[in-house]
Amino acid sequence: MPLPTYIQIEPVGQCNLRCQMCSLQFRQDGPPYGPPAFMHIETFRQIIDQFTDLHELHLQGLGEPMMHPRFFEMVEYAASKGIRVTTNSNLTLLNERRAERCVTSGLERLHISIDGATASTYEHIRVRAHFERIMANLERLLRARERHSSERPELCLVMVIMRQNLHELPDIVRLAHRFAMKSIFVQHLCHDFGEESLPSRYLPMREFVQKETLLEEDPQRIEHYFNEARTMATSLGIDLRLPHTRMRIHPPGTPGPQRCDWPWKGAYFSYQGYAMPCCMVSTPDRINFGKIADQSAQTLWNNPGYQAFRDRLSSDEPPEICSSCSIYRGTF
Repeated sequence: MPLPTYIQIEPVGQCNLRCQMCSLQFRQDGPPYGPPAFMHIETFRQIIDQFTDLHELHLQGLGEPMMHPRFFEMVEYAASKGIRVTTNSNLTLLNERRAERCVTSGLERLHISIDGATASTYEHIRVRAHFERIMANLERLLRARERHSSERPELCLVMVIMRQNLHELPDIVRLAHRFAMKSIFVQHLCHDFGEESLPSRYLPMREFVQKETLLEEDPQRIEHYFNEARTMATSLGIDLRLPHTRMRIHPPGTPGPQRCDWPWKGAYFSYQGYAMPCCMVSTPDRINFGKIADQSAQTLWNNPGYQAFRDRLSSDEPPEICSSCSIYRGTF
């Protein structure tokens, strides 16, 4: 099978900011548990150089990409090869220098994570964060684009929708308009961590998702705020993407790529260089197909473990880690 033209790479494995879910300390990469969890620049270049037909690279993981001291070198290296580079950021680390680099490095699109339209909601979800600092950093980014007469990077607001912030969805639309964002991607909690083989340290995350998921929320409450947000987005000319809140059923015999096409269309690499089925898996201790340093990209992409995973995903008994995922269930 030929190599994909789209990949995701996790530059950083540690976080600089906690949220209600992440503060449960399920991830122990980087200080104080070990050395900084940064992808080596040589590993990054090795990946990029082997995916010779790469069209798009998304720099994203569970850590804030701008923590990496050579993050913008990564952007420039890929962009110089004609690759469309996008990333996610919570903007907590943005300063004047990084704002300039966002504009001048070749970054095509910046997905900005904001899970609340008010300081009280945002700071309750994003522990130790400061809402007004994020607003100031957005202004800083817009000024940098204006100085360079650039529309890049394109800005997209990303919101994880939960019971506790559902009521602020219409105000999120207003916030996006205020900062010249043309699109909003509202996503459901990505995984319920429901597999029986789940390591015990992830159990608090399972409990968090059960508490906050919209799958068990009053449908009328959901539709009220969804409709209000749709109306607001239409009036402001914003492309609003909302998740489904009811699971889909895959009829027997449904082809694997119609269940989830990730293992066929794109590769995902952790900061250590482990290949994983997708970003939803979160960490390679749950499942991985080996390291890129130990084999060529072509060999890794077609190795027996990867192929067996695709075969199971194509069956009516998919991997347990997939059956509890919101993409597989159609609720992402």
